[in-house]
Amino acid sequence: MPSNVNPTVRRRRLGQELRRLRELKGMTAEEVAERLLVSQSKISRLENGRRSISQRDVRDLCGVYEVEDHRIVDSLMQMAKDSRQQGWWHAFGDIPYSVYIGLETDAESLRVYEPQMIPGLLQTRAYAEALISGALPEAPPSDIEKRVNVRSRRQDRVNAPENPLRLWAVIDESALRRVVGDKQVMIDQLEHLVEQSQLPHVTVQVLPFDMGAHPGVNGQYAILEFPDAADSSVVYIEGVTSDLYLEKANDVQRYSVMYEHLRAQALNVEQTREFISKIAKSYTS
Repeated sequence: MPSNVNPTVRRRRLGQELRRLRELKGMTAEEVAERLLVSQSKISRLENGRRSISQRDVRDLCGVYEVEDHRIVDSLMQMAKDSRQQGWWHAFGDIPYSVYIGLETDAESLRVYEPQMIPGLLQTRAYAEALISGALPEAPPSDIEKRVNVRSRRQDRVNAPENPLRLWAVIDESALRRVVGDKQVMIDQLEHLVEQSQLPHVTVQVLPFDMGAHPGVNGQYAILEFPDAADSSVVYIEGVTSDLYLEKANDVQRYSVMYEHLRAQALNVEQTREFISKIAKSYTS
């Protein structure tokens, strides 16, 4: 495995391989958990890459699955060792959505729908500070600064000179109308949004209020796709206390179809830029 693959993706690939071995053996997660005297939830977390996998875990699972090829076992144990390395985001301390950051860091493309705010990868620093402060009123300034710095670092993927993240954002009009910070912060943010939308790998579309009901009324979500065919696409839904990651092909397909409807109902690229610029000018009055 290439050394530049981040630990989140390493864990995910290892989990997929362990699931494949279990299914080849014809065992359920419950049966494996019973054999190893662990909880079923631990087996599930190991297989979906949400939990660090130790070399001992790999050894025990390979024993249950009766993997006799030592090269396979050694390869999986090396993957487990590599998966415990830390990504760049660990330097900032405890980040609640670190799993998502790991996936985003390695993604080739990202499709996101945001009904309430400007997408994080397209935010100005002043907007991000005001937004995070409002969302976490009891958080100390140091935590606010840490989250803003992480968000700024994530934006490097969009502005990278080589192989930048392909970003497609559909944004509800309410995100443009909600005054975060003050009017000048909003003017700067909306002007920045127009500028970013002119990058060849960034597409921004707005869903205006008069579009009425649409497939995004249930809330925010993002679809991540990866350059390696071995890594299946992931739907990410952010929650208050926990996040949801959907990886089953049927789930990803369902959200992808929803996204196509959102794109079709939204203003086109040129109309979107004019719409955003008009709202930005309204803040000057």
